[in-house]
Amino acid sequence: MTLLRQRIPVLGVDATPLKVDELIGVLEGFVDDGSTRTVVGHNLHSVTLTHSDPGFRRLYEDSDVVLLDGAPVLWLWSRTGQAAGPVMEYRLGSTDWIPALGQLAGLERIAVVGAGSEANAKAVARLEGIVPGATVTGFPGEGWNDDVEAAAAQWLAEQRPQLVLLGLGMPLQESVLQRRLDSLPPAIYCAVGGAIEQLAGIQKLAPRWLGRLGLEWAWRLLLHPRRVAYRVFGEPWVLLWLLARRRLKRTA
Repeated sequence: MTLLRQRIPVLGVDATPLKVDELIGVLEGFVDDGSTRTVVGHNLHSVTLTHSDPGFRRLYEDSDVVLLDGAPVLWLWSRTGQAAGPVMEYRLGSTDWIPALGQLAGLERIAVVGAGSEANAKAVARLEGIVPGATVTGFPGEGWNDDVEAAAAQWLAEQRPQLVLLGLGMPLQESVLQRRLDSLPPAIYCAVGGAIEQLAGIQKLAPRWLGRLGLEWAWRLLLHPRRVAYRVFGEPWVLLWLLARRRLKRTA
C-alpha cells in the first residue's frame, strides 16, 4: 500500500496527513497484509533530527506513515490548502489515535515496549479495555541498554505481535528501529514517545484546548522543565540554522 506524501512548506520534510478514521483504515490494511510497517510522527524535534542525522532521516523517508504531530508542523502544512475539513483533525499525536484501536478489525495481538514497569503494566491494562479480546503484552524499557534491547528483540520474536507500540522517547526508539527492524518479526511498529506513560495515567495529558492553540509545549514545560526546556528554547534555533544552511547549499 502506497500512501501519498505531502511536503511541509519551509521545513523541507514530507508527511502523510491523515485523520483518525483514515489512519485506522490504513492500519487495517497493514494488519491484513501482515508485513513489516513503520508509523512515526513529525514535530519540530523530529524535523531537527531529520536535518541533522542521516540515519534518522532515512528511517522517516522509508516509513510507511509519517503523521502530523506537532502544532507548528500542522500549521505549516495547512498553508498548502490540502486539508479536507478542520485542520486540527489532522494533528495525530499517539494518544489521539491509540484510543481508536478498538475499531481496527483483525487486531488480535499488541505489544507495548517501553516506560517503567508500573507504567507499562497500566498501559497494557488500558489497551486491554480499548481492544477487547486482543492479547496485549508488555516489555518495560527502563534501564535500556544493549542487553535489554537484545532481550526485547527476542521477546518480540516469541510474542509475534501484529502491532507494537514502541515508547522509548525520541531519538532512542528511532535508533532501535534503525538497528533492529530488519531482524524483528513482521508487525506494525509505531514510535509513540511518551504515550505509554500517558495511557497509564502517570504522565498527565495537556488539556485539549491547549492542543488546539498549539500550547502543549507550555504544559510540558510546566510539568517537566529540565526535560523540555532545551527543546522549547534551544532546539528551534538549531533548526533555523539547519534550514538556513540547507537553503544556502541549494542556492550555492
